[in-house]
Amino acid sequence: MAVENNNVVTLNYTLHTVEDNGEKTFVEQTTSENPLTFLHGVGMMLPKFEENITGLDAGDKTSFELNAVDAYGERDDKAIAQLPADMFGEMGLPPVGEVLPLQDNDGNQFRAVVVEVTPEAVVADLNHPMAGKKLNFDIEILSVRPATEEELSHGHAHGADGTEAH
Repeated sequence: MAVENNNVVTLNYTLHTVEDNGEKTFVEQTTSENPLTFLHGVGMMLPKFEENITGLDAGDKTSFELNAVDAYGERDDKAIAQLPADMFGEMGLPPVGEVLPLQDNDGNQFRAVVVEVTPEAVVADLNHPMAGKKLNFDIEILSVRPATEEELSHGHAHGADGTEAH
């Protein structure tokens, strides 16, 4: 069965960033014991990622690169927030480099990286950590199956075999 919309895909991947000189830097990889499983075509994955694996079958392998604009976008130098130091109260000021879980006024959750700490404020970079980066994926499709009605109504996969609860 080929990867297409409304199918549950289980795959392994290795992710590298690619510098302008072509040098690759390892980011992360899955394993057969802990693969990536997702419902294809419902917006859970980067659109160009899905485009690159559409039509593949279990056992197929592929490699591809996504430019920043097709991955997590270009960096926005204005995406910086000055968070008042007093909002950190009892937990104290976070160190530079710490990732902060934040939430906007609409309840959307996102993360920011602390880039500076002063007695008055914590300066946080709101860009996605992969913004501005070219990504290289090495993919192996482990399995493809039709999504269950429950998965389709929930909008996500319930594991490789469709039986995982959430």
